[in-house]
Amino acid sequence: MKKFLLTASAAALALAASAGYAAARDQVKVVGSSTVFPYSQAAAEEFANKSGNPAPVVESTGTGGGFKAFCGGVGPDFADITGASRAIKESEVKLCADNGVTDITEALIGYDGLSIAHASSAPDMDLTEEQIFKALAAELPDGKGGFVANPNKKWSDIDASLPSVDIIAFGPPPTSGTRDAFVELVMHDGCKDLPGMADLKKADEDKWNEVCSRMRQDGPFVEAGENDNLIVQRLESDPNAVGIFGYSFLYENSDKLKAVKVAGVAPDFDTIADASYPVSRPIYFYIKNAHRDVIPNMNEFLMEYVSDAALGADGYLPERGLTPLSDEKRAEVQKAVTEAKKLGS
Repeated sequence: MKKFLLTASAAALALAASAGYAAARDQVKVVGSSTVFPYSQAAAEEFANKSGNPAPVVESTGTGGGFKAFCGGVGPDFADITGASRAIKESEVKLCADNGVTDITEALIGYDGLSIAHASSAPDMDLTEEQIFKALAAELPDGKGGFVANPNKKWSDIDASLPSVDIIAFGPPPTSGTRDAFVELVMHDGCKDLPGMADLKKADEDKWNEVCSRMRQDGPFVEAGENDNLIVQRLESDPNAVGIFGYSFLYENSDKLKAVKVAGVAPDFDTIADASYPVSRPIYFYIKNAHRDVIPNMNEFLMEYVSDAALGADGYLPERGLTPLSDEKRAEVQKAVTEAKKLGS
């Protein structure tokens, strides 16, 4: 195994604190995105099965909650790794730095389609991003330069060709990277071509962002927490409802759910990889390098997580719904993780 490289400051910190860390915790701690959770869990189980060492503890906190925990500090009370369904924000990099977490490695592990799905018994649906925005936005343009509270109660209120059933969508909370991605990839795209919105963006981009990002709170959009399995259960009990989550959950529950097409395209490995499915995104995990040589088995777990057996096209993570990287890109990620490449370098 290649030797992991640490910055001088991280190495000194690890040496000074190693006895305390080891006594306090003997398992790797992983937090973060609910979308990345099943991949981290699978890697943890595979690592434990192969090595006989304790499996890392994996917790689904949402992307935002994961960064908050990860960036809280250095030491056994703080997470070693966090999964993320979006790239780290500048504000989160600053939070980490303010708390002494200054040496971080970013690992792109693959791609995910942000799926809109409903029960397999429901009628097929094909929605444009504009129709989704008109269903779920808090406000809509009134055609006179102002905005009104979203009046649409049924899908047919938006377009007569859509089902005459109540709009109800179960989705992630604001702390979720899935929510961030949904707003950016669906709501913003669905908003931008509505009457007056192009002019508003030129005149007041902050106002445009507010209007195009805010989800309605009058019932049709329901924040369902970070547990995507609960959304699956709710969709099974209500065939008229739709849910918003990562493709891996749709893939894992394909016996119960089916995709709502977006602009005529359904999510699958090919359409996500070639971006013909319009709601696709990269997914990551982030490593606290100061913990690498201190938390038992952390280096070895990282090697399992980025191995060909895990991330390769025929690996066990694509079997669970991950859209894999190209061979060239995977090799770059493996090198970055092995050498503890510092974020931003």
